[in-house]
Amino acid sequence: MIPLADLREQYRRLKSEIDPAIAAVLENAQFVLGPAVENFERQFASYCGVSHAIGVNSGTSALHIALLAAGIGPGDEVITVPFTFVATIAAIEYAGATPVFVDIEQDTCTMDPSKLERAITPRTKALMPVHLFGHPADMDPIAEIARRHTLVVIEDACQAHGAEYKGRRAGSMSEIGCFSFYPGKNLGAYGEGGAAVTNNAQYADTMRLLRSWGERTRYEHSIKAFNYRMDGIQGAILGVKMKHLEPWTEARRALAATYDRLLAGSPASPPKARQDVRHVYHQYAVRLEQRDRWRAHLADRGIQTAVHYPVPLHLQPAYRDLGYGVGDFPVAESVAREILSLPFFPEMTDPQVQEVAGVLRAGLPANAGSVA
Repeated sequence: MIPLADLREQYRRLKSEIDPAIAAVLENAQFVLGPAVENFERQFASYCGVSHAIGVNSGTSALHIALLAAGIGPGDEVITVPFTFVATIAAIEYAGATPVFVDIEQDTCTMDPSKLERAITPRTKALMPVHLFGHPADMDPIAEIARRHTLVVIEDACQAHGAEYKGRRAGSMSEIGCFSFYPGKNLGAYGEGGAAVTNNAQYADTMRLLRSWGERTRYEHSIKAFNYRMDGIQGAILGVKMKHLEPWTEARRALAATYDRLLAGSPASPPKARQDVRHVYHQYAVRLEQRDRWRAHLADRGIQTAVHYPVPLHLQPAYRDLGYGVGDFPVAESVAREILSLPFFPEMTDPQVQEVAGVLRAGLPANAGSVA
C-alpha cells in the first residue's frame, strides 16, 4: 500500500528530537501555553515575516479570533470561496457574519479577483482568500480591491506554511493570516493546533485576550472570550518541527516536479502554479475525468488517494440557508467533480512516485473497479 501520507515514518525520523521536547514539558508542567508555546510563536512569526504569532488550539480558532479582532460581527458579510474546507465559512458564521462566495480560478483553484467587486455590498467588511493546497491566491488585485472599498483582508493560509507570492510569505500580505497545524499539514502538530499572525500590535493583543478568556490578570476578564489556548506539548513539537519545515518544503516541491514530469501526457492534469509564487504543495491534487472510477482503480492497485473536496460549500446541506444552488459557481463545481489528491509526503520515495504515475499513464481499464 502506498499511503496518502505517512506520519509514522515522519515521527520515526524525528523521535530523537521530539521525545526530549515532550519530556521537557512534562517535567516543567507548563501544559497550557507556557515557554514552549512562546518559543514556537517567536519562531513562526519570524518564519512568516511578521511581528506577532498567536498560538491557538486549531486553525478554525485562528480564523475565528482573527475575524473578531478585525471587528467583524453580526450584520457583516465576508467574501470567500466555495471550494475550501468547511472551517473557512464556519469561522465566519461563528463571528456572527454571513459568508458570501465568489468563484475560483480554473488553474489555481484560488479566489478569482475578477469576480470580487460584483459580490461587494454595503454590508461587506472583509475578504478571506484561501491559499488552497499550498498555492497562494492572487493577492495584489485582492489587496487593491480591499483598499478601494476599505475592507479588511484575512488570509486563510491553513494549507500554505511557507508559501510565497512575489517574495512575500503567506500570512504576511494582509491584516491577519491564519494557519492550521492539524497533523497532516506541512507543519503539523501531534493533535490540534493553529496560529494567527499579524504585524498589527492591537490585533495581536486582542487575539491573545480572545484565546484565553479575556484575561490580562488571572480571573479578571476584560472582554468576552474563549478557551482557544495551545497546549505546551504541541508548542514543543512544533518548535522541533520548525527546523525541518524548509527541507520538507523543498522535498515536496521536488516530488511535485517529478510527478509533473512523469504525468506528462497522462489522463491526469497536474496542478498548475503561477510563475510569481512558491507553491508548497500541501496536496498534489490532479484533475481527472471519471475521477471516482480512477480512485477505485488506484485503490485496487494499493494506492491511497483522497478527494479535497467532493462537494463545494455552497451545495453542502448544512449551508442551504445561504441561498445558493447548482450552477452558481461553475468552476468550483467542475473542480469538485474532477479533483483527486495523490500520495504525497516528504518521505515519499522515487519508486513510489513512479508506481503511482505508472498506473495513471497506463490509462483506465474498461473493467476498472467499482466507483468509490
